[in-house]
Amino acid sequence: MPSARFPAKRRLPRVRSSPAEGRWRHSREAGLEPDVLVIGGGNAALCAALMAREAGASVLLLEAAPRAWRGGNSAHTRNLRCMHDAPQDVLVDAYPEEEFWQDLLKVTGGITNEHLARLTIRASSTCRDWMRRHGVRFQPPLSGALHVARTNAFFMGGGKALVNAYYRSAERLGVAVRYEAPVDRLELKDGHFVAAHLRGGERIAARACVLAAGGFESNRDWLRAAWGQNGRGEWPADNFLIRGTAFNQGVLLRHLLDEQRADGIGDPTQAHMVAIDARAPLYDGGICTRIDCVSLGVVVNREAHRFYDEGEDFWPKRYAIWGRLVAQQPGQIAYSIIDSQAIGRFMPPVFPGVKADSLPELARRLGLDETTFMQTLSHYNAACRVGHFDHTTLDDCHTEGVSPAKTHWARPIEAAPFYGYALRPGVTFTYLGLKTDHTAAVRFNDRASENLFVAGEMMAGNVLGKGYTAGVGMSIGTAFGRIAGANAAAAAMKRGARHAGA
Repeated sequence: MPSARFPAKRRLPRVRSSPAEGRWRHSREAGLEPDVLVIGGGNAALCAALMAREAGASVLLLEAAPRAWRGGNSAHTRNLRCMHDAPQDVLVDAYPEEEFWQDLLKVTGGITNEHLARLTIRASSTCRDWMRRHGVRFQPPLSGALHVARTNAFFMGGGKALVNAYYRSAERLGVAVRYEAPVDRLELKDGHFVAAHLRGGERIAARACVLAAGGFESNRDWLRAAWGQNGRGEWPADNFLIRGTAFNQGVLLRHLLDEQRADGIGDPTQAHMVAIDARAPLYDGGICTRIDCVSLGVVVNREAHRFYDEGEDFWPKRYAIWGRLVAQQPGQIAYSIIDSQAIGRFMPPVFPGVKADSLPELARRLGLDETTFMQTLSHYNAACRVGHFDHTTLDDCHTEGVSPAKTHWARPIEAAPFYGYALRPGVTFTYLGLKTDHTAAVRFNDRASENLFVAGEMMAGNVLGKGYTAGVGMSIGTAFGRIAGANAAAAAMKRGARHAGA
């Protein structure tokens, strides 16, 4: 029986050839091996590959996905949370280090490594010029995202454009790229990287390696083992949807933790988990499936009861708690309820909501018990103390005498037509990962490897013990991708010089 941390392995597609692979095979036939091997194909992996190449190292990047699906979850992103002490092009006002740190401290509940968190924060203030040099362009936020105009820099064209820009830059600089090249295991000696073994049995040696192959959010067996069975006899993970790539199976993460006994960090049930439209696809639904109207109305579970404060804080700071909240409800489903007053105040999702001219009709159309639903809405409406409604501030509209309270943006739901959205937990990425330090080195028995480094989702749990705030995943991936790439290049050069002198 697989454990929560280490479930049984899952088969992935076989390795297939590509033009990039053909070029690399030619160099192998000439007796060449890369200085730096990067395993992964998203933002963190690409940052590592680019930094290593800029430092003079030869680099091979292995992406498990086909070319059309390259980029992992990074293809679904849209912005980067950035520290800045004054207005900077697309960023308004200031977002100083201490405020960024306090935001992160609040959402993680203190489950974070302050040293690595502050390293990430400081790095976010200096990375954008480097990103521009590699073809990334930024734009002001769209009207539906003005509430993060001060804290987040948006990519022109979104994450897919960012990923494509990085791949173009990598190819221009001479980084070799292979697609459909999943790595099954690593060959290590006393914590030192020796070689990677691909699914088909091919062995690739290198002087240094960067691991940036993502978490295990796409591995249903692992999610099921981690979450287990709840008191209602349900397996919550069976109802999870995956917001991003189907290729993040956690194969290398499990191999490092289980077989190689690398130092791990994090809870396997903690993740960036968002409440998304229940009609979303199993994989790769992306940001357009997120339901952003939660703070403008109420959320009820399958039994038509409210279960959490919908107005606790600004949506960018709290949206990533709602997937976990829904996962804890009966059937892992909930319903976001709004009225016509909310329309135009949130980013519309890809699917229209269920529409009704009355609340009883909405209950029936959603399949909820009409009597209980009307009691819940009546109690909420009567409890609302409406002051000056302003969704851009922590306003004074709140409830009194109802539990759970709604602490901001509380207005009676009374203006027809009414809308309802069925919600499911949408997993973005998991937080169980490899323990690291400021060098991005993988650690074994609390000792840093000299030539094996980690970046992105595989180490994000060092900074994110739980919770999330918009754009910080890209901040972590960019910071540690660049650190890992630079240090891998230095390690490769050091090992090369040592061998040359032998």
